[in-house]
Amino acid sequence: MSQEHPFAQYVRILGKGKNGSRPLTQDEAYDSFRMIFSDQVLPEQLGAFLMLMRVKEEEPQELAGFIRAVKESLTIPDNAPEVHLDWSSYAGKRRHLPWFILSNLLLAQNGVNIFMHGASGHTAGRMYTKDVLASLGIAPCNSLQGSADRIRETGFAYLDLEHLSPRLHKIIELRPILGLRSPVHTLARMLNPFDSPYSMQGIFHPGYRPMHQEAALLLKQPHLAVMKGDGGEIERDPDAPCLVQSVHNGEMSEEEWPAMYGRRHVKDPELNVQRLRAAWEGSDKDEYGIGAVIGTTAITLKMMGRADDMTSAESLAKDMWEARNTERFGTAA
Repeated sequence: MSQEHPFAQYVRILGKGKNGSRPLTQDEAYDSFRMIFSDQVLPEQLGAFLMLMRVKEEEPQELAGFIRAVKESLTIPDNAPEVHLDWSSYAGKRRHLPWFILSNLLLAQNGVNIFMHGASGHTAGRMYTKDVLASLGIAPCNSLQGSADRIRETGFAYLDLEHLSPRLHKIIELRPILGLRSPVHTLARMLNPFDSPYSMQGIFHPGYRPMHQEAALLLKQPHLAVMKGDGGEIERDPDAPCLVQSVHNGEMSEEEWPAMYGRRHVKDPELNVQRLRAAWEGSDKDEYGIGAVIGTTAITLKMMGRADDMTSAESLAKDMWEARNTERFGTAA
């Protein structure tokens, strides 16, 4: 090839060495991912780009540019209902059950329309939301139109990245080949396809909390809360303090929620997903799990402005849990 490939400039910007390399601008990030999504990039270039980005770690303006490009590729149904809350689930669980699923069902029963999206199977040994929902009798959707219809019917829908953005899914599936996660994991979390005014984010590495905040500001996301959740999912550990960093109408803030219990609970020897349904129906009184549900719901309620402070948010979440319709699992009351 005698003439330089158009994408080579972006590999060079990232990989020119300690003194010569620099982050991409938001417009450069947008253009680079636009090229990736229109198949104008060679496999060698994509691998080099992703790993160079991984070594230096993505910047907020880069995330914003990537997200802009990916969202242009999505076709949102014209008849979609108002989606109040965007919830990402990309990490998977391995130590505790995904109690945050019950938080979502609880919120949906109380009039919150929720779109949950995630990825599954990219890391061995983890329990992924798509599979858990299927085991509980809540079928994941297979299109944005199907998600819109499900939200209208039940208030809650889950769509796997495989159907939300097949191209992003293929890139995430490169993890076993490249040996490392890539910026795609972070940008997928922040896609917010239906432009919901409220967004919840979970991270595993604490350093990513401010990155989500700053990217949200650049994307003009009205309200967002990000926390280090159990396993990297959006789930409050009731046994430990939880730092929540937020964005509200262009301003960043943070607050620490105290531990809900004075002692740590022993981890279950095995994870039986049917215990989630049993807890919802009232036959399983798991203290840790119910605390995780109420605690996660409380943080969400405060982020959405449905409670003024932590105490009232937890009180409201407890009342919602006690008043849930135990005979309706996975559907709006």
